[in-house]
Amino acid sequence: MSDARLTDEEQPRKRAPWGVLALVLLTGLALIRNGSGEFDLGPPQPASAAAADGRSPTWAASRTPGPLPFSTVERVRIPAIQVDAPVTQVGLDAQGWVDAPPPEDPNLAGWFTGAVSPGEKGTAVVVGHVDNLRGPAVFYGLGSLKKGRHVEVRREDGRTAVFEVYGIEVFAKSHFPGTKVYGSTGVPELRVITCGGGYSAKSGYDGNVVVFARLVSVR
Repeated sequence: MSDARLTDEEQPRKRAPWGVLALVLLTGLALIRNGSGEFDLGPPQPASAAAADGRSPTWAASRTPGPLPFSTVERVRIPAIQVDAPVTQVGLDAQGWVDAPPPEDPNLAGWFTGAVSPGEKGTAVVVGHVDNLRGPAVFYGLGSLKKGRHVEVRREDGRTAVFEVYGIEVFAKSHFPGTKVYGSTGVPELRVITCGGGYSAKSGYDGNVVVFARLVSVR
């Protein structure tokens, strides 16, 4: 990690300008750096066939809803893996890394307030733990998602933004492709991220599972 870090105190409840945010993220993301990993069966990992190619199975530009205005986030649902969780706001920790929600609550996700809100033009980010010391956590099953599945984000303004998965990959934290994951495609997108890859007791998980999804409807 380079010295280009921002603390939460330097970004108090405001979305960081993208140039500054990108600089932080591209220094080497390590979301949710310590999962316990102490279980007989580890979390599922994405298949190579699920790599993001920029297109969802049924997506066409003509059916992409227009971007929504800013709104904070209340809840995330991923029916295919039985996720239905409240969402808290997360920022950057004292070392300049994207923070995670408190690990004590296994069914809690975090919306990264340094990026856009889900449904706005750009790439929104939701994070969560894969496990904690007591067992699997909110995004334990994230690596088993398939293309075409939906992620539903309920916003404080009463709208639910529905995103369709078009890719899911696991990346080493030491070579995290920040531009690919966080760069704007010009339409509202979502990334859902948790820990993945190999695990060691000394350093935790060595990768991040990343779900790529694009807005397809608003309820």
